Amino acid sequence: MPRPRQMSLTPELVALCYRKVEEGHFPDYWVKLTEAEQDAIAYRLLAEAGDDPIWIFAYGSLIWKPEFETIESRRATAIGWHRAFCLELISWRGTPENPGLMMALERGGRCDGVAFRLSRERQEAELIKTVRREIVFRSEFDMVRWVPLQTSTGTLRALVFWAGPKPGPGISLKVPLPEVAVHLARACGYAGSCAEYLYNTVLHLEELGIRDRNLWQLQELVAAEIRRRHGLADAA
Repeated sequence: MPRPRQMSLTPELVALCYRKVEEGHFPDYWVKLTEAEQDAIAYRLLAEAGDDPIWIFAYGSLIWKPEFETIESRRATAIGWHRAFCLELISWRGTPENPGLMMALERGGRCDGVAFRLSRERQEAELIKTVRREIVFRSEFDMVRWVPLQTSTGTLRALVFWAGPKPGPGISLKVPLPEVAVHLARACGYAGSCAEYLYNTVLHLEELGIRDRNLWQLQELVAAEIRRRHGLADAA
């Protein structure tokens, strides 16, 4: 396993991005699903799984904050997908004045992450809970899908959330990393800052021996932008 490297984005720099923000309103085009609609999505996915075990592919915050019970985890790779900050946030981890960006999976490349297996006994309850957390708005309805994953013990099929966003309101695809870095260094909402989100993701990937080249470059750019904004000297 590769030795974890020293990140340029430090807890001290992340702390500079935090400010207390009241819970804001989501834009009108983000129409919330009812719990009944969310549960219908979960039951559809359960039916599609059939008798197969349900795996969930984690590539971002689900790695370090899954909030569902799991009985097994495996390093896994999704071929044909890559991490990208493409979901616009004017609430949660951003505001209308300083919008943030959240990760999803865009087409192309590869993405290394973790596959978690739900227990047979708890899979219905855990899947419902996870869908209610991840699929909140109607615009997200088609961003949960099954993908094949490569693991050291063979190929498996897993659910992935926030994959395949299409151009439209609230979606910015193929944003250059320097532009992403400016957003992440400035955005903070009632749930915390985008810099914190990036820091936790990169840190936990490194601890797993997963090195995402774009995210590593991005944390360096965000660290430099935070230093610039606060008049701090460049790191030695």
